[in-house]
Amino acid sequence: MDKQKKWKNQIAVIALILLIAVAAIGVYTYVEAINPKTTMPIGVTKIPTQHLIVSSTTSLYETGFLDALKASFEKEYPHINVSFLSQGTGLAIQTAMRGDADMIFVHDPGQELTFLTGGYGVNRKVVAYNFFVIVGPPSDPAGIRGLAPLDAFKKIEAYGDNGSAVWWVSRGDGSGTHSKEKNLWKAAGFNVTILRTHTWYLERGSGMTDTLMLANEKEGYTLTDLASYLNNYNKGNIQLEIMVNESKDLLNVYSVIAGDPRNNNLTKANFNASMTFINFVVSDAGQQLFADYGKATFGKPLFAPYIPLLTAGGVNDTMVKLIQKYAYFNGTECPPAYRYQAGNLYSAG
Repeated sequence: MDKQKKWKNQIAVIALILLIAVAAIGVYTYVEAINPKTTMPIGVTKIPTQHLIVSSTTSLYETGFLDALKASFEKEYPHINVSFLSQGTGLAIQTAMRGDADMIFVHDPGQELTFLTGGYGVNRKVVAYNFFVIVGPPSDPAGIRGLAPLDAFKKIEAYGDNGSAVWWVSRGDGSGTHSKEKNLWKAAGFNVTILRTHTWYLERGSGMTDTLMLANEKEGYTLTDLASYLNNYNKGNIQLEIMVNESKDLLNVYSVIAGDPRNNNLTKANFNASMTFINFVVSDAGQQLFADYGKATFGKPLFAPYIPLLTAGGVNDTMVKLIQKYAYFNGTECPPAYRYQAGNLYSAG
């Protein structure tokens, strides 16, 4: 009986130890869980980690802006791990349409509208802008320096067709920059399908950095967003100079759009995380990130924030009207038919 009693006592001690251990683990979990940033109040369970995939453009990625955005966003929302897929706008949209990204961050209003009307996107917000520029070799063989954009395109075409030594290097990848280039050629009176058959018209079929480096190698001209140009010039990747500077014809506008979870292809899209990201990008903190990025190095932001223009008391009315004319659809950045569980995202207009 003594042995049996001793055995029962040992079992009781072991059970007590296990109970204390479980309680300790529970307390630890309980304290860890409140907010991924700080200790949590009693009774709150840990927020599970979410993953957000944003299909975006090469210009935002290659300039390093997306790294800064990721760090800032995840500091504010550490339970959301955000990954960016760097592609031209056309491929970025296709990726989201297949359900391989939760949302898009791009710069081509025409393709963005198709994404909305096709039932793939909701809650579009215009968030930033800059300008495209035409760059070329310092010698400027076609003599386009200082011309208006369409006049520059006309002169390059005439110079090339006369058999003179000149190259035009196109992105040729369906990106927002490529779309802009094709629209400019069309506005200048030329058919890009025909231009592609000319020996002086080259298509890189890649991102902006690769395109700039090929143009630099060929001592040719190309269209680039200003941010990508400044970034590559500052790094010494290229010696090209700006020939045609920012103008209303060269406006470049960036928008974010959430995938529509009601679309059968997008049922696995992380809509809640997408909306958290969109609301962060349009917040004061998100817009300040645009305002600050690149300013110390280049004297101005690589991507200027759009939202502050709307509350500037008329100071920037001209720029607001220009952006809205270029990037809005029937007077709105997102028609009501393509808004879904948007909360107060459009309360300011």
